[in-house]
Amino acid sequence: MSESVPAMNFHVMVKPTGPICNLDCKYCFYLEKEVLYPDVSKWAMKDEVLESYIRQYIESQPSPEILFAWQGGEPTLLGVDYFERVVALQKKYADGRPIRNAFQTNGILINDRWAAFLRENDFLVGVSIDGPPEFHDHYRVDKGGHATSERVMRAIRLLKQGGVEFNTLTCVQRHNSTKPLEVYHFLKEIGSGFMQFIPIVERIAENTSETDLRLVLPTYERDAHVSAWSVRPRQYGEFLCAIFDEWVRQDVGRYFVQIFDVALEAWCGYNPSLCVFSRTCGNAAALEHNGDLYSCDHFVYPENRLGNIMENPVASMMASAQQHQFGMDKADTLPQYCRDCEVRFICNGECPKHRFLKTPTGEAGLNYLCEGYKHFFTHIDPYMRFMANELSAGRPPANVMGYARQHDLQVQGKSKPDPNDPCICGSGRKFKKCCGRIS
Repeated sequence: MSESVPAMNFHVMVKPTGPICNLDCKYCFYLEKEVLYPDVSKWAMKDEVLESYIRQYIESQPSPEILFAWQGGEPTLLGVDYFERVVALQKKYADGRPIRNAFQTNGILINDRWAAFLRENDFLVGVSIDGPPEFHDHYRVDKGGHATSERVMRAIRLLKQGGVEFNTLTCVQRHNSTKPLEVYHFLKEIGSGFMQFIPIVERIAENTSETDLRLVLPTYERDAHVSAWSVRPRQYGEFLCAIFDEWVRQDVGRYFVQIFDVALEAWCGYNPSLCVFSRTCGNAAALEHNGDLYSCDHFVYPENRLGNIMENPVASMMASAQQHQFGMDKADTLPQYCRDCEVRFICNGECPKHRFLKTPTGEAGLNYLCEGYKHFFTHIDPYMRFMANELSAGRPPANVMGYARQHDLQVQGKSKPDPNDPCICGSGRKFKKCCGRIS
């Protein structure tokens, strides 16, 4: 099977166990995808599919370094031996090119052997954790309905002890969205240096059969309602603002928050690199256990199936008219209300999966989270402008911490901080122990 299309940059999220998971997270959008494959008895990606994908993906990538992404379901269900074969196949086809692997897990099965393997093979591990136990365990439970936070924390300790690079993925849902600083402080305390805050938004069809998907597309025209676990729009914006306000005064350069980094790209004049904020999409597909390729992880629906890699090369499917149209629809279907919005340059209507509301003028396609994003992006504007100016002048964007604290003093009518206040230089020390001592 030969590739006959020009090399292009694209990304594939591989689901080698399909939707099968050892947890039963109440808000998970992927567990129900099992109904798409009613005749499957064994969900592990077969050896021939795995090898074909690895070969095709390596051959199709134009960049010098190749990044594989493994998710699920839960990939650790396959065991360490399975991923040792993954690494061996990557080396077989890499032809000397460096390979990187990203691995998203709930952490439940991480043990010493897993930690050693992940460290030895330089896997970047994303751990799903929704904050302190009272927030994490509200929705993230096992098949018996039992809490999982203690087991996730054990996994994080093992990763840290084993020297495994990890970050955290936090789903922002109805329950934890009201306590942003508690979530942020907890993530810092457990050693997460890079954080993702992903909004949970799903609509549930009112009437479905056992063979139907209950969580529906934005174009679904029959009766559906927003799930009880979905974050409220304004609350998501306020959640991000609260964390940003602490980060911009204390943590710039020490902790990295994905949405803050992506926002700075936009304020610097670049097209945001994260697909949900990019002007168009279509460069990030999802691969099911049997080789079926879908337009996007959030669009694993029959109408978004591009084909199967055992029948058509992955590069050809990613370059197909169907996938091109899928990517362009993000910009082409944007309502006029969004086109005229002052924060469109960073938002771009966000993910099409969330565009199921109507604009004030009755036009379809408004993002459910619009109110929250508009609130957040407006709130961070002066700080982003400052950081963008610092970068263009060749100065560190972390200078924004002093700028933010100086602004606070002006609002308070002070000429300098109180002795026990954080120093405006961003050192993390008290003013009296830092610049206050000099003055």
